[in-house]
Amino acid sequence: MIQRITLFMKKFWFRITFFTIGLGSLIWFLIRVIPKPSRINYPCMKATTPLAYSFVAYLLSLGTFTFVMKKARERFKQARYVLATMFVLVGLAAGIIALMNNDWRIFAATADFQDPQAGNQPIGIAKGIFPGRVVWEHNTNATNENYVYSSGNSWQDDENTNQAVVNSMLSNSLQNLTGTTSDADAWDAIFHYYNNSHGRGIVGYETGEKIVIKLNLNGGGGGPNDANINTSPHLAHALLDQLINVVGVAEADIHIGDPNCQMYDSYYYTLSSGFENANYWGYGAGRIEPVQSSSPVLKYSDGKLEHYIPQSYVDATYLINVPVFKKHHRAGISLCSKNHFGTIAPFDGGAWRVHYSLPYPEEFPGNPSGDEPPQLSYGVYRCFVDIMGHKDIGGKTILYLVDAIWGSINWGHPPIKYRMPPFGDGTTVENGDWPNSLFLSQDPVAIESVCYDFLYHEFDLDHPTEGEDDLDADHGPYSRFSAADDFLHQAADPSEWAVQYDPEGDGSVLVSMGTHEHWNNAIDKQYTRNLGTGNGIDLASPYVVSVVTPVDEVEYAAEGFELSSNYPNPFSESTTISYRLAIPSVVYLKIFNTNGQVVKQVYFNERMVGNYSYVWDGTGNSGSPVPGGTYICKITVHNARGSFDMNNKMVVMR
Repeated sequence: MIQRITLFMKKFWFRITFFTIGLGSLIWFLIRVIPKPSRINYPCMKATTPLAYSFVAYLLSLGTFTFVMKKARERFKQARYVLATMFVLVGLAAGIIALMNNDWRIFAATADFQDPQAGNQPIGIAKGIFPGRVVWEHNTNATNENYVYSSGNSWQDDENTNQAVVNSMLSNSLQNLTGTTSDADAWDAIFHYYNNSHGRGIVGYETGEKIVIKLNLNGGGGGPNDANINTSPHLAHALLDQLINVVGVAEADIHIGDPNCQMYDSYYYTLSSGFENANYWGYGAGRIEPVQSSSPVLKYSDGKLEHYIPQSYVDATYLINVPVFKKHHRAGISLCSKNHFGTIAPFDGGAWRVHYSLPYPEEFPGNPSGDEPPQLSYGVYRCFVDIMGHKDIGGKTILYLVDAIWGSINWGHPPIKYRMPPFGDGTTVENGDWPNSLFLSQDPVAIESVCYDFLYHEFDLDHPTEGEDDLDADHGPYSRFSAADDFLHQAADPSEWAVQYDPEGDGSVLVSMGTHEHWNNAIDKQYTRNLGTGNGIDLASPYVVSVVTPVDEVEYAAEGFELSSNYPNPFSESTTISYRLAIPSVVYLKIFNTNGQVVKQVYFNERMVGNYSYVWDGTGNSGSPVPGGTYICKITVHNARGSFDMNNKMVVMR
């Protein structure tokens, strides 16, 4: 009896609510739109129109159902069974329509936007040489501030993007990311960190190892598509130059491009003119089509799908992810993880089958279609987590490099100037400038968290061209979609998982892939490592103040970085090198002969405060004993206060 009363009350209040909202929406629509039809595009009308439509459709369907069922009853009494049956069928159809008008599309026609989230509440475990570090490099000379697209005048022309400045930005970013003073040392540190943290030993890049560079070429190219943004060819050229001429990677060991997109001619010739033997994905002269992996290696953890990926990913040792800085009409943001839709798409006719795990799977709010409802809650399955954690995709990525030189408004669209400081003065788009930025990190969660904060703040609901009033398939404040950062919560912290994430399907579930938090505010842009209040993100930029102020070498040495004399010295078999750290630091140990050649080098991940020692057995990097003689032991530390080295002289007796 109690259950029946409860059920009756639920139905009673549902009916009251439905009729109240439906009738109110209909009256509001009639009052506002009939006198002035242009008001149909107002945000309030976008919200009430589907509700009013649903209410009218419900009344018409219910009325039709009542009418035809009455007629059917009359025909049954008259023994006109065929006609009565037809009335019943029509009535049932009308009844079904009345019920179906209460589906998700009614409520998906207006976007559900995310309120500002609390800052400086990190979750997950930070990754990187400097854990959680995201480098933000900004240089207004990278682009032509006065660029306006016209036929024959593209953003990617040398007159509009400065190659020398982009080269310098990449170099500065690499050194800032690793705390080094040369590009060679920066790359050496990146490879050492990756290999050491992935169980490959304390080694750097070795000749013959293959590298994949995943660009984002959704914007197409040629003709009117020259207005749309892709990964900048200038940045791709700078990256190839670094890998080939600094690291020493053979051109033939590099695959570069977007497996799902054509590398158009002007882009290809820009890169191949200097590096003709690299492997470029695409069609036409000098380009190759991606080859499908022998099996569908990517297994989505909700059990619904699996995907093939390019065989070159499987064969590669390392991967570098270079997406464009942009928002997206289905995903909210389109950065490093979304960039890999181009990895899975070429062998499945697109990436549409995984849209169901995005905030708006089928279409932008206001024009819902298909069978998939919006996924606007936290803690639901997100395919991005599987992609970030798969051993041949995110698992091989040594560097995340977001191209924000120009940025874009959507998946394959033109650039837009930014209003927020330091890009603009915070007022209008006209007073702004292109982002002119690069973001680099070894932490896949941290870099998307930082870029999310920028995109969320810039594209607010009142944006003059990308605001709530402009919401359609091309424009809108997509980065404010509810749960657009849900995948970052789950990638950072397994306690946030919707499912057990195991992208290889072999029982080896993922762990925390990085750290996620939001900045304190859009002016200071400080995260917990900047504030010294937690172990989250460190946004490294001249625009961001950190509470720990760098000090000079004398002050730093006085605080307790010490390299003790090795013992024994001289030695014949082994000697112990001891040092003490006053603050957490990344440590490099190198041993030189008297000709200045490095005979032994060792890299250590971040070490905490304390005493440490390393036993050198008198062998070189090859494992063979070094000749007798004098050697120099140099220890270099990098930490929040800066960099510092100390040396010791050692004698090997043979």
